[in-house]
Amino acid sequence: MPAPGLRRCLFLDRDGVVNESVVRSGKPYPPADWSEVRYVPGIHALCAKARAAGWLVIIATNQPDVGRGTTRQETVEEIHAAMLAELHLDDVEVCYDPGQGVPSDFRKPAPGMLLRAADKHGIDLRSSFMIGDRWRDVSCGHAAGCRTIFIDYSYDEALRELPDFTVKSLEEAAAVLIPLFSSPPPSTH
Repeated sequence: MPAPGLRRCLFLDRDGVVNESVVRSGKPYPPADWSEVRYVPGIHALCAKARAAGWLVIIATNQPDVGRGTTRQETVEEIHAAMLAELHLDDVEVCYDPGQGVPSDFRKPAPGMLLRAADKHGIDLRSSFMIGDRWRDVSCGHAAGCRTIFIDYSYDEALRELPDFTVKSLEEAAAVLIPLFSSPPPSTH
């Protein structure tokens, strides 16, 4: 079971997990604004099932284009407000740091967003999961003490550590998670 008084959480990367990445010239990018947002098939059902089982559902996303000045923070916040309402999320953790210069405690792969959410919401990280489609998501989840699910879209980048589960789609990730929603978390002893 989760530590007494703490809850389990399903942490979700945003682009590629919650919404489809926008492909330009063969490379994935975040949507420029709400008009480009297309939800990944199955995300509504997964969020609803997690919440029905008493899990929290929180997005943890790097949005470095804001820090680079190529996207307005207000635009990203509008997207997040709509996602919070439509998916009935508990929170969105976001890091705008572009990753240039001094390392950030919050930019994935650092675990700061998950640690901050755990403190804010009373989350048992050892009983929680991080789902992502990039190596940074897997490394962030592990650094925070979560179990990880990697959605392998065959990007041209290597993982830096192995996830607990590797799948090819969000539907496959849901097939891993749904049985766990009604079962106790793995023992850490």
